[in-house]
Amino acid sequence: MKIALGSDHGGFALKESIKKHLTEQGYEVEDFGTHSLESVDYPKYALKAAIAVSKGQCDRGILVCSTGIGISIAANKVKGIRAALCGDLLSARLTREHNDTNVLALGAFITGEKLALAIVDTWLTTPFSGEERHQRRIDAISQIENEYLK
Repeated sequence: MKIALGSDHGGFALKESIKKHLTEQGYEVEDFGTHSLESVDYPKYALKAAIAVSKGQCDRGILVCSTGIGISIAANKVKGIRAALCGDLLSARLTREHNDTNVLALGAFITGEKLALAIVDTWLTTPFSGEERHQRRIDAISQIENEYLK
C-alpha cells in the first residue's frame, strides 16, 4: 500500500515520526512536504497529497497540522476524498468501517505521538465493512460532490 503524507510546519515532526513508522512496517510512502519547520500554509500540502489519492497514485493519505482541522477541511475540497480527523482509536476504526475514508488527518498539538501511531495503525488495517447502509451513505456523499464540487 502506498501512503501519501503531507503536513505544515506544525505537523512536521509528527509526520516525520509517522513516515519512519510506516517505512519500518513496509509501507511505501510519498512525502508531499513540508520538509522543515519553516512556516508554511497547510492547504498547499493537503492539496498535493489529496490529489495523489484522488488520482489513484497513492492508496491513502495521512495529513498532519497543529489541530488537524484545517488540513482535513482543505483535503475534503478535492473530489473523491473522504478525509477524517481522528484523535482516538474508535474514531479511526469506525471512519474506515463506516465511511471508507481514504485520508486520515491528525492534530500534532492535540494527539501525542504514541497515540497518533496507534491511530495510524488502526486506520490502515481496518477494512470498509461494505454494509449496504454504509455504502448508501457514501454514495450520497458522492452525489453531493458531483453536484457541488465542479
